[in-house]
Amino acid sequence: MSLIIIGTVAFDAIETPFGKTDKIVGGAATYASLAASYFYNRAKIVAVVGDDFHQSDIDTFTKHGIDTEGLQIKTGEKSFFWSGKYHNDMNSRDTLITELNVLENFDPIIPDSYQDCEYLMLGNLTPQVQQTVIKRLKNRPKLIVMDTMNFWMDIMMDDLLETIKLVDVLTINDAEARQLSGEYSLVKAAKKILSMGPKYLIIKKGEHGALLFNEDQIFSAPALPLAEVFDPTGAGDTFAGGFIGYLAKVGTINFNNMKNAIIYGSALASFCVEKFGTEKLLNLTEEEVAARIQEFVSLSAFTIEL
Repeated sequence: MSLIIIGTVAFDAIETPFGKTDKIVGGAATYASLAASYFYNRAKIVAVVGDDFHQSDIDTFTKHGIDTEGLQIKTGEKSFFWSGKYHNDMNSRDTLITELNVLENFDPIIPDSYQDCEYLMLGNLTPQVQQTVIKRLKNRPKLIVMDTMNFWMDIMMDDLLETIKLVDVLTINDAEARQLSGEYSLVKAAKKILSMGPKYLIIKKGEHGALLFNEDQIFSAPALPLAEVFDPTGAGDTFAGGFIGYLAKVGTINFNNMKNAIIYGSALASFCVEKFGTEKLLNLTEEEVAARIQEFVSLSAFTIEL
């Protein structure tokens, strides 16, 4: 059985207070699949690029054991491009350039070899594209995780709500949770969102960690305090990839494994922000990942003496 990750494979140009880059490989599917590959060796991507995406860029995926048969290459067209500049607090940014290019008419094709999908990660794309992927799979996956954003809430709320009904896990940030639910309290927001269809809700809070909700259960995961954050681009997608990659590895879906998956995803995301783009995700060792996960465990472990 396999894990499919659908999303963008793109070029980014990033500027932060620590420096800036020329065009580098980015995109939700890129970050998520690289993160997942550290825990699960049967990750497959569905995405589209132009012929400006070089073979050496594709080789980055294959070196991590990521199947690229679902990566469409459009001859004579350009890949999606985004350029942004982060403010000093690293929590806010300005989008300088967005060029949809091949993404404007993206039709997700699911290869026959992908039909054994048991785990599906729907990266942040239009709700219609996300629905199309689900419908094109002959069998419903064991677990469907969906990421979305406030933009789709602004312009496609009805389509978004229809898609949310189809998934098991929804991941959004705290502002998006409040917008989607109309509730300021995140506990009340979660209850309302869970009534929309998902079994689990993850609310990402950036440097303040993440919250996991399931019926009457809540888990609060810490964020690892880092001395330096160079580039937060892709951290949320890295988190999602590590999260679903861990669940695919263990093969059992329950609240306890979801809690562990959040820590694994958070650990990978903490590496991501330490360098520009995907640089830090390319050559991590098992020992580095294990040590980082232990840091998360130590961060919030305590005993109470009565």
